[in-house]
Order: sequence, then structure tokens, then C-alpha cells
Amino acid sequence: MRHSIKVGFSFGLTSAIITTLGLMVGLNSGTHSRIAVIGGILTIALADAFSDALGIHISEESEGVHTDREIWESTISTFFFKFTVAMTFLVPVLLLPLDTAMTASVVWGLSLLCLLSFYIARSEGEKPLYVVGEHLIIAVVVIVITNYLGVWIAGAFA
Repeated sequence: MRHSIKVGFSFGLTSAIITTLGLMVGLNSGTHSRIAVIGGILTIALADAFSDALGIHISEESEGVHTDREIWESTISTFFFKFTVAMTFLVPVLLLPLDTAMTASVVWGLSLLCLLSFYIARSEGEKPLYVVGEHLIIAVVVIVITNYLGVWIAGAFA
């Protein structure tokens, strides 16, 4: 895989998982509203995918070592992977009861993150257990914090 595509793939996938799960969990614990969770997923999928793609574009430009083609490949692949992966979280929310959908989404997101982390560890010659564990801990911390943030917001502003 070319470096520019790998940048978009790894960044887009990771960002889609963490931001989408964080937003979904926070919105669900704060509102228990399917419509709010769906709106959050669609917002992340579109607005944050554009934001992340522009961020990668500017970051790659600022390094001063990439060709225009490489920069645009990173930009487009970041948008594509962020948007596509974020949209997959809609499926359980549309098909399952909201509480079940949240559980399914967390399992789906953490599974994708495990697979990506395993791939990264293997390709870099690192110990997969350490890399997978490190990334899972960060994701779980985000999920727990956003859950309690949603509960706090619901209590403070209800």
C-alpha cells in the first residue's frame, strides 16, 4: 500500500471509530434519542470527514516532502475512509433497538480498531498485543468519558 493511501486509511479509520463512537455514546447517554444519534453519525460522517481530510492535506503539505499527487491521495483517502467507516455505524442504529445498537456499534468499532492495530503492529515489527492493547485502552477511555459526559449533560441541563 502506498504511503499516501496508508495515511488516509489508518487516520480515517481510527478517527471514524473514535469520534463516531464517542459522539454516539455521549448522545445516547444524554438523550436516549435514536434521531439524535443518527444526526450525530451523519454529521461526523460528512463534516468531520471533510475536516480530517483538510487536516491531513495541510499536514502533508507542511512536511514539504510529498508530491501534489501524494498529498491529494492522502486527502481523498482520508475523506473516503472516514466517511465510509462512520456511515457503517448507521446500520445497527437503523436496524436494532437503540440500546442493542449501541452495544453492537461499540463491538463493531473496537473490533475494527483491533484489526487495524494488529495490522499496524505486524507491518512495523512490533508486538501486536501491546499495540492492540494501547489503542483499545484509549478507545475505551473515550467511550467511558463520553458516556459520563452525556449523563452529566442530561442531568445538568434537563
